[in-house]
Amino acid sequence: MRIEALAADFGVSVAWRPFLLGPIFKKQGWNTSPFNLQPAKGRYMWCDMERQCERYGLPFQMPSPFPQNGLLAARIAFAGRDQPWIGAFSRAVYIAEFGQGLEIEDEALMADLLIEVGAPAKQALADAVSPETKIGLRAAVSEAEKLGIFGAPSFVAPNGALFWGDDRLEQALETVRASA
Repeated sequence: MRIEALAADFGVSVAWRPFLLGPIFKKQGWNTSPFNLQPAKGRYMWCDMERQCERYGLPFQMPSPFPQNGLLAARIAFAGRDQPWIGAFSRAVYIAEFGQGLEIEDEALMADLLIEVGAPAKQALADAVSPETKIGLRAAVSEAEKLGIFGAPSFVAPNGALFWGDDRLEQALETVRASA
């Protein structure tokens, strides 16, 4: 939610690289989110998310079910990763799922969010289901694994340094700025 504004403050550009966490979790032997598998950690995570949302002035509603099927949203984001609307779309999906409790697998919702952020909804939805996007998103998962990514949000600096979580965003941006 904050990366683009903070990156601009740091003089750093952002390259969005959408991927899916589900396949990464499955390779670790998990069939769901670690927050579901570890109840104490899950309770803490939801409490922490609520605190963070309050801190940043964002709405929060625990989505049900969790995790949701984010395949369509991920495909749209992957196909649009270099488009000027990608940041706004990513934030809109987050608000829909974690701020309003909406089901992000709903194609009509995705179309509405695309229109809301000024994206060509019909074309973006068509691109999302193209064979190229499906193959590309699978490759993005493989690339995320090679980078050592295990959760989201993750930030990878040009020198390969990996930072995970909202609380590491400033440190990631400082690292990028220092290496520029």
